[in-house]
Amino acid sequence: MEVKTKSLLDNMIGVGDMVLLEPLSEDSFIENLRKRFDHNEIYTYIGSVVISVNPYKSMLIYTPEKVEEYRNRNFYELSPHIYALADEAYRSLRDQDKDQCILITGESGAGKTEASKLVMSYVAAVCGKGQEVNKVKEQLLQSNPVLEAFGNAKTVRNDNSSRFGKYMDIEFDFKGDPLGGVISNYLLEKSRVVKQPRGERNFHIFYQLLSGASDDTLKKLKLDRDFSKYNYLSLDSAVVNGLDDAANFRTVRNAMQIVGFMEDEVQSVLELVAAVLKLGNIEFKPESRCNGTDESRVKDKNDLKEMCELLGIEQSVLERAFSYRTVEAKMEKVSTTLNVAQAYYARDALAKNLYSRLFSWIVTRINESIKAQAKTRHKVMGVLDIYGFEIFEDNSFEQFIINYCNEKLQQIFIELTLREEQEEYIREGIEWTNIEYFNNAIICDLIENHQNGILAMLDEECLRPGTVTDETFLDKLNTVCAEHQHFESRLNKNSKFLNDHSLPHCCFRIQHYAGKVLYRVEGFVDKNNDLLYRDLSQAMYKANHTLIKHLFPEGNPAKVNLKRPPTAGFQFKASVGTLMRNLQTKNPNYIRCIKPNDKKAPHIFTESLVCHQVRYLGLMENVRVRRAGYAFRQAYEPCLERYKMLCKRTWPHWRGPAREGVEVLMADLQVPAEEFSYGRSKIFIRNPRTLFFLEERRRQCLQDLATLIQKIYRGWKCRTHFLLLKKSQIVVAAWYRRYAQQKKYQKIKSATTVVQSYTRGWQARKLLRELKHQKRCEEAATTIAAYWHGTQARMELRRLKQEVRNKHAVTVIWAYWQGTKVRREYRKFFRANAGKKIYDFTIQRIMQKYFQGLKKTLPSMSPIDKNWPARPYIFLDGVHMELRRIFHLWRCKKYRSQFTDEKKAVYEEKLEASELFKDKKALYASSVSQPFKGDYLEISKNPKYQKLNSSVDEKVLLADVVNKINRANGKGTTRILLLTKKNVVLADQKTGQVKANVALPDLTSVSVSTQNDGFFALRLKEGSASAVKGDFLLSSEHLIETITKLHHIGSTASDGEQLNVDISDEFLVQFKHDKVCVKFIQGAPKNGNSVSCKRKNNRLLEVSVPASA
Repeated sequence: MEVKTKSLLDNMIGVGDMVLLEPLSEDSFIENLRKRFDHNEIYTYIGSVVISVNPYKSMLIYTPEKVEEYRNRNFYELSPHIYALADEAYRSLRDQDKDQCILITGESGAGKTEASKLVMSYVAAVCGKGQEVNKVKEQLLQSNPVLEAFGNAKTVRNDNSSRFGKYMDIEFDFKGDPLGGVISNYLLEKSRVVKQPRGERNFHIFYQLLSGASDDTLKKLKLDRDFSKYNYLSLDSAVVNGLDDAANFRTVRNAMQIVGFMEDEVQSVLELVAAVLKLGNIEFKPESRCNGTDESRVKDKNDLKEMCELLGIEQSVLERAFSYRTVEAKMEKVSTTLNVAQAYYARDALAKNLYSRLFSWIVTRINESIKAQAKTRHKVMGVLDIYGFEIFEDNSFEQFIINYCNEKLQQIFIELTLREEQEEYIREGIEWTNIEYFNNAIICDLIENHQNGILAMLDEECLRPGTVTDETFLDKLNTVCAEHQHFESRLNKNSKFLNDHSLPHCCFRIQHYAGKVLYRVEGFVDKNNDLLYRDLSQAMYKANHTLIKHLFPEGNPAKVNLKRPPTAGFQFKASVGTLMRNLQTKNPNYIRCIKPNDKKAPHIFTESLVCHQVRYLGLMENVRVRRAGYAFRQAYEPCLERYKMLCKRTWPHWRGPAREGVEVLMADLQVPAEEFSYGRSKIFIRNPRTLFFLEERRRQCLQDLATLIQKIYRGWKCRTHFLLLKKSQIVVAAWYRRYAQQKKYQKIKSATTVVQSYTRGWQARKLLRELKHQKRCEEAATTIAAYWHGTQARMELRRLKQEVRNKHAVTVIWAYWQGTKVRREYRKFFRANAGKKIYDFTIQRIMQKYFQGLKKTLPSMSPIDKNWPARPYIFLDGVHMELRRIFHLWRCKKYRSQFTDEKKAVYEEKLEASELFKDKKALYASSVSQPFKGDYLEISKNPKYQKLNSSVDEKVLLADVVNKINRANGKGTTRILLLTKKNVVLADQKTGQVKANVALPDLTSVSVSTQNDGFFALRLKEGSASAVKGDFLLSSEHLIETITKLHHIGSTASDGEQLNVDISDEFLVQFKHDKVCVKFIQGAPKNGNSVSCKRKNNRLLEVSVPASA
């Protein structure tokens, strides 16, 4: 059932669209924002622009139900929400093939980062589903925790403030499914690495590493959990309420794995972070040389030593780079010593450059993993999360270029808004009137002009020879910009007209579109130079750490470049220019974020702070530009649907075109013609009062309609209730009469049954008495006859027993007589030989009894049966053991005599398999009971494989169906594997066509895992003809037999080279020119209990094996 949702104009709290605000002033604008904020309405429109006020609390407006509510809905159809803008942008990209960009601006703490996350999560929720699509979406979403850890920090305004600008291009296919993305970063605040303002922290990753890493990891990185041991970490704000650094570290590690970082890359990144912390602990002491000059030396070399061990740098090389500076000019080199202040400057410059380059490398590495694989044309949605306009008490070089970027964004915002407005008027056939607005191009020209711009003069001052200071730069500004109306200082021409005598001599002021900003020139030259001594670059390049070499390519002595590197201002200006050109090619969507208070607390709305942000975001000017023409526009169909009840001719149904219905409606309401215009598909309303008039009439009409509906409904409900009561009375009466008749019938039936039962009982008892009497008479005659026959039989038995006893007595007497005669004759011979004969007889009887007992208790004929009867007498111990040995040899011979030659070969292979895999691979135990069959396909008998059999010249030792793992996506392709004494052949199962023929001498080794899976990799010799496409990764149900036969053939070959079998859960496979890591992990069973293989990124193939029971 469709859920009825609230429209933009229904039950409005304040005004949902600032274009409709009456009267329009700065006070009414802020009051409308406050009223909506107090009622938890944090989103407000200015036309198609979304204003977002940070609530500083969790709100239940981002649920999956809300996503479905705003999905595929018109922008103005529902109440203001960031999902409406995200849905409008996504549908325009998917359906109209228009590239989109979403520009999110606002000061620190206004919620820009959260807004960008909400946009990305909404797009991820509404786009397509599927394994590959979900993987791309997960990688795009998981890139945020990584960038936040390395690029965000706690400030006085925001506990998770982005200290860099981020622009992400998300690429989609023609169906609107994400394919990948590209991230660009702008101006990381690298000065925060070495120094943080009071009440602020360094970047999150330092605290997360020390809090969340294991003791073993910290030991490897030579770190301690105590924050106070590191000079680069501020202690007054080290712990932030509501921020779990340990849990966030685990989240970052997991996100890096999902994005595609290898384990060695993660370890390298953590080593560089640890090196930055160690670098901050290096301190210097002055020393005087014999020539009177001062130089610096490292105080305590322990931290320097540990840092050099982490990065693989010789300690002496880095120590010299901190003490000396080499200047090269053409063919000359001049080495000068560094004093303590210069050494500290070099140390901090190295720390800032090391962290900044590491951050840029992380962004590049993420782009490698999330970039789109397909090379076809993509649709693109850009999301820009960049710092807003900044006005502090002390503004320096960073605020200057940040505000320059915002000037450019404001310029493109005004241009694109006017262009969009003009295009809509032209498209709808409405007359266009020019709109007066402030064009800030003159301010942009003041900053970026190639000849007289402030950035150009700053670069010129940095590059010129001689003494260069911040004061000389300010003097140059006073000379060149003296006539400019937006530039002010104490020495330029405009200062004569200033009433502000507090303007210092070392400052200049620029009148931006958002207001005047005072900049202090101190540090402008040094921050623009961003100089890192060449000695330090070369020392970094000499490191054994592969990532360090990649981060400092200019340190390569073979590629020494004497040309000065570009300045920070020049690089930022170029990147801003590229960004502006990129935004010009896309359809813009704007989100303006506002911070309601400085306490980061909910339910507090500071009007002065909000007023300040409204001014520098230019929101009032945006409303005026939007209202300069027509304040409200709406398509004819929804307009007619909303207001058709105001006219009898259009209510309840209008049969004609929607435009004609709107014309009839407006004519009936007698709205002045100058208050609206008809476009091709929309009606344009000039004044908000006209819209409010329509809404008021609609509200009154809805009340009348509600009263009418209530009256009709109540009458229908009462009639329905009466008819139901009447019908119920009839049913109840019918059921009662039926019940009474049933009770009467049951009573009569019960009485009849009782009479019948008594009659049948009397008849049955009479018959039973007659039968019992007859039976007793028959039993009496039988008993008398039995007693008579018994007496006769007993008399005959006594007679026969007496005869037997008489015969036995005669026999006994005769026997005794004969015995007496024999004993008399034998007595004279007995005494001489009686002892020996008794002994021999006893021994013979014992041996006879022993052998008879042994015969009955012999064990089974199985050679592995170790049972043997216990010996009955001690003197038989030797005989007992010898008989056991002879019996075992005999039954082994009998067992061997049953074997054929083929069976002997099978048992030899089973023995070889035991030597290879027993206690090494989990799959071996289940293979012991399975006989090695070899030819599972019966290739010589099966006519389907006749062609394939004829193509193989030698005898086939193994024929089986295997899965060949695809190098691109990890999916399997069915192949037939044939093994002969010289070759391994892979053929197509359907056609029988040979796909690969590998000579056994070209095989170097076979790699398998320790898990309960059938994956194995055939490793080929480099340079061989078979290794053109790289190694083979296969999966077989008979893995143990296949590897055993390969190993057996190698051991019996004439050249004597055995095939190596590597058993490991992680090994490298050569795929063409790339080495891919195959990693086996235990996971929950999916799709039954099958093993799944996924290509995680360009360098990792992950095999998930279900855990064995």
